[in-house]
Amino acid sequence: MKSSVIGVILNTIPRPYLIKLSYLASPILAAWLKGDTFTDPIDGKSFRKFLPYGYGEQRPNVLSPGTLSLERHRLLWLYLKNKTDFFTKPKKVLHMAPEQCFLPLFKKQKNLDYTTADLYSPIVDIKADLLDLPFEDNTFDVVFCNHVLEHIEDDNKAMSELYRVLKPGGMGIFQIPQDLNLEKTYEDFSITLPEERTIHFGQYDHVRIYGKDYFDRLRKVGFTVNEVDYSQQISLELVEKYRLVKGEILPVCFKKA
Repeated sequence: MKSSVIGVILNTIPRPYLIKLSYLASPILAAWLKGDTFTDPIDGKSFRKFLPYGYGEQRPNVLSPGTLSLERHRLLWLYLKNKTDFFTKPKKVLHMAPEQCFLPLFKKQKNLDYTTADLYSPIVDIKADLLDLPFEDNTFDVVFCNHVLEHIEDDNKAMSELYRVLKPGGMGIFQIPQDLNLEKTYEDFSITLPEERTIHFGQYDHVRIYGKDYFDRLRKVGFTVNEVDYSQQISLELVEKYRLVKGEILPVCFKKA
């Protein structure tokens, strides 16, 4: 009951203010919800339940009270920790529109030369347009750009820029909202009103819903793409404990050496 009431309240708050409010309230919420039923693998803290979250229709029990991570963040963290050398080997990293649950932790990693960039965010290192990145070719070992491409009409140009600045042999991970029931991506640039975009694309500032062909869009600009269903390598017990989405695909991309 309390969870549903919280969801209704959160859904009435404009998104930018909700994010700020969430971080201010996070320590209080984390203390209130402390328990041992669910665990956030990012900080290792456990809670009796997670918070609801979602634009429009709320998803129950998905927002970690501690780091404020969502399902996709926790899946990415587990993949990086268990299947890559991201936390152990020297890496030059570009993080576009960095997620708050990752930013302070990645900055503390002594093995990372870590640069954040965004066109609008006041907390990043460099103001940068994804369609015209201010970096030399072949600069970064790792590039993250998650839940950004669905906001950009010319996503082919954005993907090309991500490919350009990645070093040969480098890895990029570019998560997006994806409907795997769609063979082809649904987009219609004549739909411009926020309320209509919400109806068609699920959020007022999205311009498409990616389908299964998303991976081929990445391949078209040169990436080698591994469609990684890492949740299949995690026990059902831990999928539930970490509150992951079974079957979510990580697009792990590489630039040929």
